[in-house]
Amino acid sequence: MIGLDKVSYRPGPIAGPMLRRHAGPWSLWGLGVSVVITGEFTGWNTGLLEGGFGGMLIATLLMSVMYIAVSLSLAELSAAMPYTGGAYAFTRIAFGPSLGFAAGIAQIVEFTLAAAAVAVGLGAYVRMLALQAGLDLPNIVWWAVLYVVFIGLNIHGVVTLFRLAIGLAVVALLALVAFWIRAVPQFDLALALDIVPKGGGSTWLPNGLIGIAWAVPFAVWFYLAIEAVALAAEETRDPARAVPRGFAWGIGTLVVAAIPTFILNSGVPPGATVISQAEEPLLLAFAALQGDRPRPVFLAIIGICGQAASFHAVIYAYGRSIYAMARAGYLPDALGRLHPTRRTPLPALVVGGILGFAVAVAGDLLPETLGLEALLIAMAVLAAIISYILQMLAFLQLRRAQPDMVRPYRSPFGATGAMTALVIALAAVVLMAFDPHLLPGFFGCAAVTAVGLVYYAYRARNRLRLSPEETAALALREQSRG
Repeated sequence: MIGLDKVSYRPGPIAGPMLRRHAGPWSLWGLGVSVVITGEFTGWNTGLLEGGFGGMLIATLLMSVMYIAVSLSLAELSAAMPYTGGAYAFTRIAFGPSLGFAAGIAQIVEFTLAAAAVAVGLGAYVRMLALQAGLDLPNIVWWAVLYVVFIGLNIHGVVTLFRLAIGLAVVALLALVAFWIRAVPQFDLALALDIVPKGGGSTWLPNGLIGIAWAVPFAVWFYLAIEAVALAAEETRDPARAVPRGFAWGIGTLVVAAIPTFILNSGVPPGATVISQAEEPLLLAFAALQGDRPRPVFLAIIGICGQAASFHAVIYAYGRSIYAMARAGYLPDALGRLHPTRRTPLPALVVGGILGFAVAVAGDLLPETLGLEALLIAMAVLAAIISYILQMLAFLQLRRAQPDMVRPYRSPFGATGAMTALVIALAAVVLMAFDPHLLPGFFGCAAVTAVGLVYYAYRARNRLRLSPEETAALALREQSRG
C-alpha cells in the first residue's frame, strides 16, 4: 500500500469550533466501563456452546491478558498523541495514511456494528417493559426511538455525556453485584459442565481444544470497545494524566466484573447448556434464582441497566471515529463538522446512527438461523481485532523509530506487553477464520474495507487536510529526517 501513501493536502487550517475539554479520570473510567459493560449481560454466552465451560474460561483469561496489554499500550500512545482519532491516529502516525485509513475504517465498523447489536438487545428489553404497559410496537420502532434519544443525548454536550456515562456504569455494576450475591449460594460446578461432549471432547472441553478458538470471539465481547477511552483525549482536561488512569481503572473494573459474572452465570440454574443458547443469559439465570414468579418489569430494568450504558457510550465512540477521519479528509467533509454551540460531532453521530439502524433492519430480514445479534457481534469483534493488530504494530514501530518521543506515561509492560497482545490478536484472527459460523462476518468486513479503500485511493488521498493527527505525523517525519 506504499503507493497509496502519496497524498496531497488542501491549503489552510481547519476552520470552525473545536471539541470541548471537560473529562477527567473518572469521566474516562465511566466511558470505558459503560461502552463495554453490556458484554457482561449478554453476547458472551454462545462461547459456552462453542468451547464449553473450560474452553470459554481459557478464552476469557486469554482475552483478559490481551485487553490489559492493549489498554496500557493505548494509554501510552494516547498520552503521547492526545488526538480523537484513536486507531486511525496511531496507525497513521506510525505507518502512513493508507494503513491509518484501514485502521480507522476497522474502528468505525467495530463501533457502528456494536451499536447496532446493542440496539437490538436494548430494544427487546424496552419492548418487554412496553408490553407490560399494554403498548405493543415492532422492534424496528423501538430501535429508531433508542437511536434518536441517545444520539440526542450525545449531541447535547460532553458534560451531560460523561456524567450519564458514569451514572449508567455505576448502576450496571450494581446490577451485576446483585446477581453475584444471589448466585453464589446456588453455584454448582456440575451445572457449568453440563454441555454434552462431542467426539473426543470432555466435560471441560466438549469440542476439544479447537473449542477454545471458537470461544474467543465471544470472550472478546467481555472487553470489546474499551479502546473508546483513547477517543476522548481531545475532550480531556489533562490527557497526559487522565487518559492512562481512565484506561487502567476501566480495564481493572471490567476484569473484576467479567470473570465472576461468567463463572456464576454458567454454574447456576438452568445450567450452561440452556444459558449458552439464551438471548439474555444473565436475565435467564436471574429469573431462575428469583423463583417461579420473577417480575418481568424487574428483569427488564436489570437488562436495560447494562445495555443502555453501552449504547450511550458506543454512540460516542463511532461519532468521534467518523468525525476524526472526516476532519482529516479521509471521509466527506460534512461529517467533520461540529455543532456550532454544543461542539459535538452532530453529522457524524447522525450518519453513524443511520448506518447502524439500517444494518439492524437489514439483519432483521435475515433467516433466524443466522442469528442477527451473533452476526453483528462477529463482524464487530473481527473489525476490533484487526484494529488492535494495527495499533500494537504502531506501538512497537513508534517505540523503535521514535525512542525520543515525549511519553508522559509508559506502559509498565512496554514492548513485551504490546507483542503479547499482538500475538494473541493474530492467533485469534487465524483461529476465527476456521469457524464456519464467522464466515459472513469475514466477508462483511472485507467488503466494507474494499469499498473504503477504493474511495480513499481515488478521492480522499488527494483531498486531505492538516488535522491534528496529520500535522503530528508530518512533524515526526520531518524530525526523523533531520
